[in-house]
Amino acid sequence: MSTPSDRPTPPRPSAYSRQPPSPSAQPADPALQQRAWAAVLLALISLFGLVGAFIVVTGGNPDRSRYVDGVAVVIAATAVWLSVTSMSRARRAGSARPRVAIAATVIGVIGLVFTALLLPTFVAYSPQLSQYFRCMSAATTTSAQQACRQQLENQVSVLGG
Repeated sequence: MSTPSDRPTPPRPSAYSRQPPSPSAQPADPALQQRAWAAVLLALISLFGLVGAFIVVTGGNPDRSRYVDGVAVVIAATAVWLSVTSMSRARRAGSARPRVAIAATVIGVIGLVFTALLLPTFVAYSPQLSQYFRCMSAATTTSAQQACRQQLENQVSVLGG
């Protein structure tokens, strides 16, 4: 017969380790689920804002692209904040994580990274792109269009691009 001292004691979990909710954990509160869904929608809107900034640039008005991209950064940051807080509130309540919270976080971080990286580019090259589009709209021949492209390339290379 073994005595209690012969059996090894299982290691105690650290106070800092995260314990996943048990499979029988109650579902997340409907308010947290709605918060996670709002985060998904905002994350998708931020990606559409990124695409919209490119459309604005190619549409001939690059000055607006920095505003569109700036708004997309704010929307993406809000999406990430909403998704992370919905997960942490669910964990504190001892319930399961809202179903779409991870997707909202991933999409929001992707949108935040890309829009935050492109915002300085749109701000830095906005005057050169505006001048290029004005030049291209006035160009009536192929050689004039090539001169506009060459002028843009020269300006961008001077700036270090």
